Amino acid sequence: MGVAAILAALMIAIFLRKEAPPECARLLPESDAIVYFDLRPIRSVTHYDRTVVQHSPEFQRFIDATGFVFERDLDKVAVALHKMPNPKGPNGPVAFSEVFEGRIDGKRLTAYLNTVASSRELYAGHEIFSVPVEGRTLRVAMLGYDMVAASNTPTTEQIHSIVDHYRSAASPFAGSSLLAAHYSKVPLLSVAWGIGKVGLPFSEDGKLQMLGLTLPISDDTTFVASIRYVHALRLRVEELAGSDAQAADSAAALTSLLNLVKTIEQAQPPADPGAAAMGQMIDSLKVEQEHSRTVLTGTVPLELMKRVAGSPDAASAVTK
Repeated sequence: MGVAAILAALMIAIFLRKEAPPECARLLPESDAIVYFDLRPIRSVTHYDRTVVQHSPEFQRFIDATGFVFERDLDKVAVALHKMPNPKGPNGPVAFSEVFEGRIDGKRLTAYLNTVASSRELYAGHEIFSVPVEGRTLRVAMLGYDMVAASNTPTTEQIHSIVDHYRSAASPFAGSSLLAAHYSKVPLLSVAWGIGKVGLPFSEDGKLQMLGLTLPISDDTTFVASIRYVHALRLRVEELAGSDAQAADSAAALTSLLNLVKTIEQAQPPADPGAAAMGQMIDSLKVEQEHSRTVLTGTVPLELMKRVAGSPDAASAVTK
Protein backbone atom coordinates (compact mmCIF):
# COMPACT_ATOMS: atom_id res chain seq x y z
CA MET A 1 0.00 0.00 0.00
CA GLY A 2 2.86 2.34 0.88
CA VAL A 3 4.63 1.65 -2.43
CA ALA A 4 1.41 2.27 -4.38
CA ALA A 5 0.89 5.59 -2.61
CA ILE A 6 4.46 6.67 -3.37
CA LEU A 7 4.08 5.72 -7.05
CA ALA A 8 0.76 7.57 -7.26
CA ALA A 9 2.30 10.67 -5.68
CA LEU A 10 5.24 10.47 -8.09
CA MET A 11 2.92 10.20 -11.11
CA ILE A 12 0.90 13.19 -9.90
CA ALA A 13 4.11 15.20 -9.41
CA ILE A 14 5.32 14.32 -12.91
CA PHE A 15 1.93 15.28 -14.40
CA LEU A 16 1.89 18.60 -12.56
CA ARG A 17 5.42 19.44 -13.66
CA LYS A 18 4.53 18.60 -17.26
CA GLU A 19 1.41 20.79 -17.17
CA ALA A 20 3.09 23.63 -15.27
CA PRO A 21 4.50 26.68 -17.06
CA PRO A 22 8.29 26.64 -17.58
CA GLU A 23 10.23 27.65 -14.49
CA CYS A 24 11.69 30.84 -15.95
CA ALA A 25 8.14 31.99 -16.84
CA ARG A 26 6.89 31.21 -13.32
CA LEU A 27 9.52 33.55 -11.91
CA LEU A 28 8.21 36.60 -13.75
CA PRO A 29 6.34 39.35 -11.85
CA GLU A 30 2.80 40.54 -12.52
CA SER A 31 2.63 42.04 -15.99
CA ASP A 32 0.44 42.86 -18.98
CA ALA A 33 1.91 40.09 -21.15
CA ILE A 34 4.43 37.26 -21.15
CA VAL A 35 6.48 35.98 -24.08
CA TYR A 36 8.51 32.75 -23.84
CA PHE A 37 11.03 31.02 -26.12
CA ASP A 38 12.63 27.60 -25.77
CA LEU A 39 15.57 28.14 -28.09
CA ARG A 40 16.98 24.61 -27.89
CA PRO A 41 14.60 22.97 -30.41
CA ILE A 42 14.62 26.13 -32.55
CA ARG A 43 18.43 26.02 -32.59
CA SER A 44 18.50 22.31 -33.47
CA VAL A 45 16.06 22.81 -36.35
CA THR A 46 17.36 26.07 -37.83
CA HIS A 47 21.07 25.87 -36.80
CA TYR A 48 21.00 29.64 -36.38
CA ASP A 49 23.93 29.35 -33.97
CA ARG A 50 26.15 28.61 -36.98
CA THR A 51 25.31 31.96 -38.58
CA VAL A 52 27.94 34.69 -38.30
CA VAL A 53 26.31 37.66 -36.56
CA GLN A 54 27.71 41.18 -36.59
CA HIS A 55 27.15 42.57 -33.10
CA SER A 56 27.26 46.17 -32.01
CA PRO A 57 30.56 47.21 -30.35
CA GLU A 58 28.80 47.46 -26.97
CA PHE A 59 27.36 43.96 -27.19
CA GLN A 60 30.65 42.57 -28.49
CA ARG A 61 32.35 43.95 -25.36
CA PHE A 62 29.73 42.10 -23.30
CA ILE A 63 30.52 38.85 -25.17
CA ASP A 64 34.28 39.28 -24.80
CA ALA A 65 34.00 39.95 -21.07
CA THR A 66 31.47 37.24 -20.15
CA GLY A 67 32.05 34.56 -22.79
CA PHE A 68 28.27 34.40 -23.23
CA VAL A 69 27.27 34.03 -26.90
CA PHE A 70 23.54 34.52 -27.35
CA GLU A 71 23.21 32.24 -30.37
CA ARG A 72 25.10 29.38 -28.68
CA ASP A 73 24.50 29.69 -24.93
CA LEU A 74 20.96 30.98 -24.37
CA ASP A 75 18.51 28.08 -23.97
CA LYS A 76 15.32 29.65 -22.64
CA VAL A 77 14.04 33.17 -22.11
CA ALA A 78 10.82 34.47 -20.57
CA VAL A 79 9.90 38.15 -20.86
CA ALA A 80 7.23 40.09 -18.99
CA LEU A 81 5.85 43.22 -20.67
CA HIS A 82 4.77 46.13 -18.48
CA LYS A 83 2.70 48.91 -20.07
CA MET A 84 3.92 52.30 -18.89
CA PRO A 85 1.29 54.89 -17.89
CA ASN A 86 2.90 57.55 -20.08
CA PRO A 87 4.08 56.09 -23.42
CA LYS A 88 5.97 59.28 -24.20
CA GLY A 89 7.67 59.42 -20.81
CA PRO A 90 11.32 58.66 -20.01
CA ASN A 91 10.62 54.92 -19.73
CA GLY A 92 8.89 54.64 -23.11
CA PRO A 93 5.64 52.75 -23.79
CA VAL A 94 6.75 49.36 -22.45
CA ALA A 95 9.18 48.11 -19.81
CA PHE A 96 10.50 44.56 -19.66
CA SER A 97 11.37 42.01 -16.99
CA GLU A 98 13.30 38.96 -18.17
CA VAL A 99 14.61 35.64 -16.97
CA PHE A 100 17.37 34.00 -19.03
CA GLU A 101 18.40 30.36 -18.72
CA GLY A 102 21.49 28.84 -20.33
CA ARG A 103 25.22 28.26 -20.04
CA ILE A 104 26.42 31.19 -17.93
CA ASP A 105 29.81 31.81 -16.35
CA GLY A 106 28.66 33.49 -13.15
CA LYS A 107 32.09 34.75 -12.12
CA ARG A 108 32.77 36.42 -15.47
CA LEU A 109 29.27 37.92 -15.62
CA THR A 110 29.56 39.29 -12.08
CA ALA A 111 32.98 40.77 -12.89
CA TYR A 112 31.54 42.45 -15.99
CA LEU A 113 28.54 43.82 -14.09
CA ASN A 114 30.87 45.28 -11.47
CA THR A 115 32.55 47.34 -14.21
CA VAL A 116 29.34 48.77 -15.69
CA ALA A 117 27.00 49.07 -12.69
CA SER A 118 26.30 52.49 -11.18
CA SER A 119 25.10 50.96 -7.89
CA ARG A 120 24.44 47.63 -6.18
CA GLU A 121 21.82 46.28 -3.79
CA LEU A 122 21.75 43.12 -1.68
CA TYR A 123 18.23 41.67 -1.62
CA ALA A 124 17.24 38.28 -0.14
CA GLY A 125 20.78 36.99 -0.56
CA HIS A 126 21.12 38.10 -4.19
CA GLU A 127 23.22 41.01 -5.43
CA ILE A 128 21.31 43.27 -7.80
CA PHE A 129 23.36 45.44 -10.17
CA SER A 130 21.91 48.69 -11.52
CA VAL A 131 23.26 49.42 -15.00
CA PRO A 132 22.42 52.62 -16.94
CA VAL A 133 21.26 51.68 -20.45
CA GLU A 134 19.84 54.19 -22.97
CA GLY A 135 18.31 56.48 -20.34
CA ARG A 136 16.88 53.65 -18.27
CA THR A 137 18.18 51.62 -15.36
CA LEU A 138 18.62 47.91 -16.06
CA ARG A 139 18.69 45.85 -12.86
CA VAL A 140 20.42 42.46 -13.16
CA ALA A 141 20.69 39.60 -10.66
CA MET A 142 22.20 36.12 -10.82
CA LEU A 143 19.57 33.68 -9.56
CA GLY A 144 21.41 30.40 -9.98
CA TYR A 145 24.32 28.89 -11.86
CA ASP A 146 22.30 28.85 -15.11
CA MET A 147 19.76 31.64 -14.58
CA VAL A 148 19.86 35.45 -14.71
CA ALA A 149 17.08 37.97 -14.09
CA ALA A 150 16.86 41.50 -15.47
CA SER A 151 14.32 44.33 -15.43
CA ASN A 152 14.30 47.89 -16.75
CA THR A 153 11.11 48.96 -14.95
CA PRO A 154 11.25 52.33 -13.12
CA THR A 155 11.23 50.74 -9.64
CA THR A 156 12.84 47.71 -7.96
CA GLU A 157 9.47 46.02 -7.35
CA GLN A 158 9.68 43.72 -10.38
CA ILE A 159 13.26 42.48 -9.90
CA HIS A 160 12.50 41.90 -6.21
CA SER A 161 9.42 39.89 -7.20
CA ILE A 162 11.53 37.66 -9.46
CA VAL A 163 13.98 36.98 -6.63
CA ASP A 164 11.08 36.19 -4.29
CA HIS A 165 9.50 33.83 -6.85
CA TYR A 166 12.83 32.05 -7.30
CA ARG A 167 12.60 30.76 -3.75
CA SER A 168 9.18 29.15 -4.40
CA ALA A 169 9.57 28.20 -8.08
CA ALA A 170 9.64 24.46 -7.33
CA SER A 171 5.86 24.64 -6.93
CA PRO A 172 4.07 24.02 -10.25
CA PHE A 173 1.37 26.42 -9.06
CA ALA A 174 3.75 29.36 -8.69
CA GLY A 175 3.61 32.23 -11.13
CA SER A 176 1.69 35.39 -11.96
CA SER A 177 -2.08 35.78 -12.29
CA LEU A 178 -1.62 36.04 -16.06
CA LEU A 179 -0.14 32.53 -16.19
CA ALA A 180 -2.90 31.21 -13.97
CA ALA A 181 -5.57 32.69 -16.24
CA HIS A 182 -4.24 31.83 -19.70
CA TYR A 183 -1.34 29.34 -19.73
CA SER A 184 -3.77 26.41 -20.03
CA LYS A 185 -4.73 27.76 -23.47
CA VAL A 186 -1.15 27.39 -24.80
CA PRO A 187 -0.94 24.27 -27.03
CA LEU A 188 1.27 21.44 -25.83
CA LEU A 189 4.81 21.23 -27.24
CA SER A 190 4.92 24.95 -28.09
CA VAL A 191 8.53 26.09 -28.49
CA ALA A 192 7.46 29.73 -28.27
CA TRP A 193 4.34 31.37 -26.91
CA GLY A 194 2.89 34.63 -25.70
CA ILE A 195 -0.13 35.45 -23.55
CA GLY A 196 -1.77 38.72 -22.61
CA LYS A 197 -1.38 42.05 -24.36
CA VAL A 198 1.54 40.81 -26.46
CA GLY A 199 1.03 43.54 -29.07
CA LEU A 200 2.18 46.31 -26.73
CA PRO A 201 5.63 46.81 -28.34
CA PHE A 202 3.88 47.39 -31.69
CA SER A 203 1.26 49.85 -30.44
CA GLU A 204 0.85 53.46 -31.42
CA ASP A 205 -1.99 55.70 -30.28
CA GLY A 206 -3.84 52.68 -28.90
CA LYS A 207 -3.68 50.62 -32.13
CA LEU A 208 -1.34 47.87 -33.26
CA GLN A 209 1.14 48.60 -36.05
CA MET A 210 2.47 45.67 -38.07
CA LEU A 211 4.39 45.62 -41.36
CA GLY A 212 3.68 49.32 -41.71
CA LEU A 213 -0.08 48.81 -41.42
CA THR A 214 -2.53 49.67 -38.64
CA LEU A 215 -4.41 46.57 -37.51
CA PRO A 216 -8.10 46.87 -36.56
CA ILE A 217 -7.22 45.75 -33.03
CA SER A 218 -6.71 47.69 -29.80
CA ASP A 219 -3.38 47.35 -28.02
CA ASP A 220 -5.35 46.25 -24.94
CA THR A 221 -6.53 43.10 -26.74
CA THR A 222 -5.59 39.82 -25.05
CA PHE A 223 -3.93 37.19 -27.25
CA VAL A 224 -2.70 33.64 -26.87
CA ALA A 225 0.01 33.11 -29.49
CA SER A 226 2.13 30.01 -30.03
CA ILE A 227 4.59 28.30 -32.37
CA ARG A 228 4.82 24.50 -32.42
CA TYR A 229 7.05 22.28 -34.49
CA VAL A 230 4.80 19.64 -36.09
CA HIS A 231 6.66 18.68 -39.31
CA ALA A 232 6.96 22.48 -39.70
CA LEU A 233 6.76 25.54 -37.47
CA ARG A 234 3.03 26.15 -36.99
CA LEU A 235 1.90 29.61 -35.92
CA ARG A 236 -1.38 30.11 -34.06
CA VAL A 237 -2.60 33.45 -32.70
CA GLU A 238 -5.92 33.69 -30.86
CA GLU A 239 -7.57 37.03 -30.18
CA LEU A 240 -9.83 36.63 -27.15
CA ALA A 241 -12.82 38.75 -28.18
CA GLY A 242 -15.65 39.56 -25.80
CA SER A 243 -18.40 37.87 -27.83
CA ASP A 244 -19.10 35.87 -30.98
CA ALA A 245 -20.21 39.05 -32.75
CA GLN A 246 -17.00 40.90 -31.86
CA ALA A 247 -14.94 37.93 -33.02
CA ALA A 248 -16.84 37.85 -36.34
CA ASP A 249 -16.23 41.57 -36.91
CA SER A 250 -12.54 41.21 -36.06
CA ALA A 251 -12.15 38.17 -38.33
CA ALA A 252 -13.74 40.01 -41.26
CA ALA A 253 -11.55 43.08 -40.77
CA LEU A 254 -8.36 41.01 -40.41
CA THR A 255 -9.22 38.91 -43.48
CA SER A 256 -9.65 42.05 -45.58
CA LEU A 257 -6.36 43.46 -44.33
CA LEU A 258 -4.57 40.16 -44.88
CA ASN A 259 -5.84 39.94 -48.46
CA LEU A 260 -4.50 43.45 -49.07
CA VAL A 261 -1.09 42.50 -47.65
CA LYS A 262 -0.97 39.36 -49.81
CA THR A 263 -1.80 41.39 -52.93
CA ILE A 264 0.97 43.88 -52.18
CA GLU A 265 3.44 41.11 -51.34
CA GLN A 266 2.72 39.18 -54.56
CA ALA A 267 3.29 42.33 -56.63
CA GLN A 268 6.79 42.83 -55.20
CA PRO A 269 9.40 40.16 -56.00
CA PRO A 270 11.43 39.20 -52.90
CA ALA A 271 14.79 40.95 -52.73
CA ASP A 272 16.56 38.31 -50.61
CA PRO A 273 15.93 34.96 -48.89
CA GLY A 274 14.62 36.72 -45.79
CA ALA A 275 11.99 38.60 -47.80
CA ALA A 276 11.08 35.40 -49.64
CA ALA A 277 10.60 33.59 -46.33
CA MET A 278 8.41 36.41 -45.05
CA GLY A 279 6.36 36.17 -48.24
CA GLN A 280 5.91 32.43 -47.75
CA MET A 281 4.62 32.98 -44.23
CA ILE A 282 2.22 35.71 -45.33
CA ASP A 283 0.85 33.46 -48.09
CA SER A 284 0.18 30.72 -45.53
CA LEU A 285 -1.77 32.91 -43.11
CA LYS A 286 -5.47 32.22 -42.63
CA VAL A 287 -8.07 33.90 -40.41
CA GLU A 288 -11.02 32.03 -38.90
CA GLN A 289 -13.62 32.62 -36.22
CA GLU A 290 -14.03 30.10 -33.42
CA HIS A 291 -16.97 31.29 -31.31
CA SER A 292 -15.66 34.27 -29.29
CA ARG A 293 -12.12 33.95 -30.66
CA THR A 294 -10.50 35.17 -33.84
CA VAL A 295 -7.79 32.71 -34.84
CA LEU A 296 -4.86 33.40 -37.17
CA THR A 297 -2.87 30.35 -38.32
CA GLY A 298 0.07 29.89 -40.65
CA THR A 299 3.45 28.28 -41.21
CA VAL A 300 6.73 29.95 -40.26
CA PRO A 301 9.55 29.06 -42.70
CA LEU A 302 12.71 27.83 -41.01
CA GLU A 303 14.72 30.50 -42.84
CA LEU A 304 12.60 33.23 -41.25
CA MET A 305 12.89 31.76 -37.75
CA LYS A 306 16.64 31.38 -38.25
CA ARG A 307 16.98 35.05 -39.16
CA VAL A 308 14.81 36.23 -36.26
CA ALA A 309 16.50 34.03 -33.65
CA GLY A 310 20.01 34.89 -34.86
CA SER A 311 19.48 38.58 -35.52
CA PRO A 312 21.68 41.21 -33.81
CA ASP A 313 18.53 42.89 -32.46
CA ALA A 314 17.52 39.69 -30.67
CA ALA A 315 21.00 39.27 -29.26
CA SER A 316 21.28 42.84 -28.01
CA ALA A 317 18.02 42.39 -26.05
CA VAL A 318 20.05 40.45 -23.48
CA THR A 319 21.76 43.64 -22.34
CA LYS A 320 18.83 46.08 -22.60
